[in-house]
Amino acid sequence: MTDSGVLRIVGTVLPAGEQQELHLSGGLVVDRPTAADVTTVHTGGWIVPGLVDAHCHIGLDQRGAVDKETQEEQAIADRAAGALLVRDAGSAADTRWIDEREDLPKIIRAGRHIARSKRYIRNYGWEIEPDELVTYVEQEARRADGWVKLVGDWIDRDAGDLTACWPAEALDAAIARAHQLGARVTAHVFGEHALPDLFAAGIDCIEHGTGVLPDMLDQMAAHGVAVVPTLIQLENFPEYADQAAAKFPVYSAHMRDLYDRRLERLRDAFEAGVPVYAGTDAGGVLGHGLVAQEIQALTEIGMSGEQALAAGSWAAREWLGAPSTFQPGDPADLVVYDEDPRADPAVLTHPRLIVLRGRVVS
Repeated sequence: MTDSGVLRIVGTVLPAGEQQELHLSGGLVVDRPTAADVTTVHTGGWIVPGLVDAHCHIGLDQRGAVDKETQEEQAIADRAAGALLVRDAGSAADTRWIDEREDLPKIIRAGRHIARSKRYIRNYGWEIEPDELVTYVEQEARRADGWVKLVGDWIDRDAGDLTACWPAEALDAAIARAHQLGARVTAHVFGEHALPDLFAAGIDCIEHGTGVLPDMLDQMAAHGVAVVPTLIQLENFPEYADQAAAKFPVYSAHMRDLYDRRLERLRDAFEAGVPVYAGTDAGGVLGHGLVAQEIQALTEIGMSGEQALAAGSWAAREWLGAPSTFQPGDPADLVVYDEDPRADPAVLTHPRLIVLRGRVVS
């Protein structure tokens, strides 16, 4: 790490596309100094506000919570990919210690998953019944950083398919209470059936979104309900279908259908004006550090290179309430690329320079 005096970086700043000099000191962008110890650390290239992984699970692996050493490895992998801001969409681990580390990404937490009893991955979430939902939403809203994460649907072994986890009246009360406490609510949803009640209750975001149907899009766009598709994760749907085929054939066929329609449905959502953001779902079956690949994947649903980059950088920052520009006083979190990543998103996998809180990560 480099942290000495005032640092100077020169390049084309996105999204404006203008050549600028940035001066960094004390972790922040500062005005151009008239007299100071200025060190030029880089000249040339394209400067992008730090990337955002808007669906990540620092603190989890396939078995549940992981130790601090593993959490650190996960955070460093995300940082190395340029993800300097992470929305942790549910974790059973206490990762608050990371907030004290100036060299690790900022985490915006959604607390621990809130799931229906025996209807989610073991060791991941609180598993409760509908009459407990408001209580647990209150608890996680107070523990988290402005978000609460529900598991909206999962396989119902009695039904043999995906079904909604919560009755409408429980969702209405729980989401209203979260909003009273100043928290937004997101929900894991693979299928179609859980979505109408979630939208009616005022949900703020949907994770995955493969069940979003055309007649839902106007309502989503009008109310600003976002989707974080986790496109890399969706590539696992055929495997999930294969694993379940013998015991749950209806669920298996449903998952295959959701996979086959995923790009069409998500493209329709984007074209209808539904906000879409980049998130990897790292921390379960997927490793960390995949945000560049997730941003590239967004072009498969009709986003231009610039729109996809915005969904994983400045637009996602604005959505999460984080600074998205380089005005004096803004955090000095940025990534520099040798070529314009708007023209070729594959460039994102090769950052030239990463600056976190005004320090150059080498």
